[in-house]
Amino acid sequence: MSDKTTPNAQAADFKGEHFSRSVGLPATAAAALEWHARTGALARLSPPWERVEVVSQSGGIRDGARVSLRTKAGPIWLGWEAEHYGYVEGRQFCDRALSGPFARWEHRHGFADVSKEAGGGCELTDDIHYALPGGAAGRLVAGGFVRRKLERMFAYRQAVTRADLEFSRDHERAPKLRVLISGASGLVGSALTAFLTTQGHQVIKLVRRPARGADEIFWDPAAERVNLDAAVGRIDAVVHLAGAGIADARWTEARKHEIRESRVRGTSGLARALAAMARPPRVVVGGSAIGYYGDGGDAWQVEGAAAGSGFLAEVTSAWEAAWAPLDAVGVRRVALRTGVVLSPAGGALAKMLPAFRFGLGGPVGGGRQWWSWISLDDLTGVIGHALLDDSVRGPLNAVAPEPVTSAEFAHTLGRVLGRPAVLPVPAWALRVALGRGLADEALLASQRVRPETLIKCGYRFRHENLETALRHVLGHAS
Repeated sequence: MSDKTTPNAQAADFKGEHFSRSVGLPATAAAALEWHARTGALARLSPPWERVEVVSQSGGIRDGARVSLRTKAGPIWLGWEAEHYGYVEGRQFCDRALSGPFARWEHRHGFADVSKEAGGGCELTDDIHYALPGGAAGRLVAGGFVRRKLERMFAYRQAVTRADLEFSRDHERAPKLRVLISGASGLVGSALTAFLTTQGHQVIKLVRRPARGADEIFWDPAAERVNLDAAVGRIDAVVHLAGAGIADARWTEARKHEIRESRVRGTSGLARALAAMARPPRVVVGGSAIGYYGDGGDAWQVEGAAAGSGFLAEVTSAWEAAWAPLDAVGVRRVALRTGVVLSPAGGALAKMLPAFRFGLGGPVGGGRQWWSWISLDDLTGVIGHALLDDSVRGPLNAVAPEPVTSAEFAHTLGRVLGRPAVLPVPAWALRVALGRGLADEALLASQRVRPETLIKCGYRFRHENLETALRHVLGHAS
């Protein structure tokens, strides 16, 4: 169907460019608009390949609300000031640029219910009227580039909106939770915070500096100290993600000690504090990793497999065991064994991209070792599902159903980027650059992991196939 509402009062007289894109959503128009009004929606809709920071935001999406952003174009940061207007309950909201890189920008987000006979749900239309600076010269120089950028951006935004609303529909009977998150400022934690808040949950963050509001709690993981007193109110669930980066530095003995202590000591202190609460949380999702399985060759690893050998297997085993104090008070706990997380905003993929974009990428080591991966959107969805589905407990493999070899990963990434990916990275070079322990366990180990629990409990994967996932997170349509 087509939404016939005029995008804004001046559209008929507008002489600039016009872009429009529509998508069907599995929700009513009122519910879809409400999703956009929630805290976190702007973060959810910001493509991970763009550098966008929210400077300030006030008033939600109703008339007069304002948002100030800054975005990076190459080495230059550009400011963007926008104001909302044209709000119609259950039908539309609009924003226009007061300042920024466009000479003019007016964006109408329109929602129209679809009859049950036509499939139900609603249609979202992003309708944009814009003008580039420099008039005809600006259109000549940058017109095609801007249109392609808008197409990439809104394909991503609408895919995220649709999938998030599908998650809401799948979990519509689940209660709204008050969730305590550690590591909330990291790659996964910040994405999870935005995802949970747009799902209608409340997030409280554990921070290592003085708390700045009611949604923050100070903690000192090294001293195993956290203050969960009555002023905090109830805590329904906990997601614990904090810990020193596994691949951020060579594994000296001091670094290995830091990696282990940041996980085990912080977790044990938090577990005791939660167990001592008058009303402990219902569920705790604790970070872990598929490093638990060690190097498994070509064998499939499922949640019931024994721990492997090596430093990562020892650390993850101790990390998971540190939650033991919660067992005595009946808290459901989930050990999130995460694979390679795909996002250009951080992690392994971000480190690979520069070489691959210059055509200098290729298989790691011999290319035959298995890499088990998961898109960032699926990881946040998996955590949300683990919080809401009472049947999920114990170890949980947070990976996509289709692992690939290192060679397949390199060739797929090269194909998505339109670059050759034939220059191998020898194992010896990795060991020289990173040290033997880090290279062997983090990059050269073979880990063919199946998400058996997620499959059995009916989790709906957004990205089962590597190429689909990479095209989504990098904004490269097929």
